[in-house]
Amino acid sequence: MSTTGHIRAKTPEDIRNAKGGAPLVSLTAYTTPMAEMMDDHVDFVLVGDSVGMVLHGLDSTLGVTMEMMILHGQAVRRGLKKAMMVVDMPFGSYEESKEQAFRNAARLMRETGAPAVKLEGGVEMKETIDFLTNRGVPVMAHIGLTPQSINTLGGYKVQGRGAAAGKLLADARAVEEAGAFSVVLEKIPARLADAVTAQVKIPTIGIGASAGCDGQILVVDDMLGLFTAFKPKFVKRYGTLGEDGRAAIAEYAEDVRARKFPAPEHMFSDVEPAA
Repeated sequence: MSTTGHIRAKTPEDIRNAKGGAPLVSLTAYTTPMAEMMDDHVDFVLVGDSVGMVLHGLDSTLGVTMEMMILHGQAVRRGLKKAMMVVDMPFGSYEESKEQAFRNAARLMRETGAPAVKLEGGVEMKETIDFLTNRGVPVMAHIGLTPQSINTLGGYKVQGRGAAAGKLLADARAVEEAGAFSVVLEKIPARLADAVTAQVKIPTIGIGASAGCDGQILVVDDMLGLFTAFKPKFVKRYGTLGEDGRAAIAEYAEDVRARKFPAPEHMFSDVEPAA
């Protein structure tokens, strides 16, 4: 339930049951105002570890900490009433052991109010996902391009081409069997994404995958044009807020230097206004 007690937020089971239905809509969020903006329009919001690059200027997601994810998770939770929140488990918080994963997942859920967490990995994470789901932690899986593994993947390359398609299919089946309620497919060939979607019984959430996936997710700062350091091929920009913001700041600076701002309407008189 939401904090108002009147609106029922979606649950991991709702997301699981959306398989084959109307496409699921998702975006990332890291702040309360952004969460409020998208709450009426999305099915779930991901507090992604992409926050490290988008808001903190990091070169990758590898420097993101549990404390950062908790802080931004708490902020996003305050802005949501309808959409479900999922929080990314940061690099180093779950790979060591399934017990470590449970401790950190439980902490994320407890301190942010998130009903689910997301972690990266396929076959190698099957035992961990099974351990978590059997102990009350709903898990969204993430396969294909897994940004926390860029140093072993050799960069942000398309995954699953050619002979590698078999491994990705095996990853999808593994996370499904382990109990994940959905799986993110990132930067894989469209035909492979369609094959995975057809072969697993949990929703597939595409990001650089296929329109045939059960849902789609984008980094909100990418689709709004706020983050402009680079633009992945799979991103469609629905706004130019970065350009608009720079133009607005430049205009403000010009007005200040020309003493056009503040204007009389922005200042206060020494006479009390009439009632």
